[in-house]
Amino acid sequence: MEILDELKKDTIQSLISAGKRIDDRDHLSYRDIFVKKNILEYSEGSALVRMGKSQVLCSVKIGMGEPFSDREDEGVLSTSAELMPSASYLFDPGPPTDEAVELARIVDRGIRAAELVDMKKLFVADGKVLSIFLDIYVMDHDGNLIDASGLAAMAALQCTKIPKIENGQIIKGEYEGVLDISKTVTTHTFAKINSTLILDPCLDEERGMDARITLGISDEGNVCAIQKWGSGSFTQEDLEYAIDIAFKKSKELKKLIDNA
Repeated sequence: MEILDELKKDTIQSLISAGKRIDDRDHLSYRDIFVKKNILEYSEGSALVRMGKSQVLCSVKIGMGEPFSDREDEGVLSTSAELMPSASYLFDPGPPTDEAVELARIVDRGIRAAELVDMKKLFVADGKVLSIFLDIYVMDHDGNLIDASGLAAMAALQCTKIPKIENGQIIKGEYEGVLDISKTVTTHTFAKINSTLILDPCLDEERGMDARITLGISDEGNVCAIQKWGSGSFTQEDLEYAIDIAFKKSKELKKLIDNA
């Protein structure tokens, strides 16, 4: 397998150097993207995203909880990711791997950094707040799970219903509005192969990349989060170029979310 991976890596790097990609996209195009909200009947919010052959489901559940001691008037957001063994031969059963923890952390960081949700509106009473549980399930893995998961999380939050509350308790099955989302955040992942940046790397391209960078972009025109991976480096020109492309692509992804 290692020999095959090395051969594939050489092939990917040769293609990129020749100005091509393994799936014939140009360097700055996403694969075909499908977004559908309200996939799950018993979640407060949910969305399914397909990005090429990668497929991610996001579920949002809301429960009653206790605030953190240093933020007693704010609700709680908890994000997790599960890399289902059926999604790829690369994933094993068992507790969350470092890759799953990193995926959840990147999605969570984008939501928090952009102040997407006004957590103070989730305050119920002294010692009681609403807790948002955002669960990401990777169903098929063909690369760039970060952008697919970020898109699914954003779409799921947009359609999340707020449960009805009486006497400090949630009335199950009854709702009183939707979660107040103030803006849209999208993530855009670039792989650096040789000296070239490509958007939305597929799994084969991820094997050939030297480094990866993900930019979180809000529709208010801000870069709200940046995450880098790999031993390779990005120059200032690389970063400025990626930010410029990410701002342009954020409008495409926002339209997909709004129309889902």
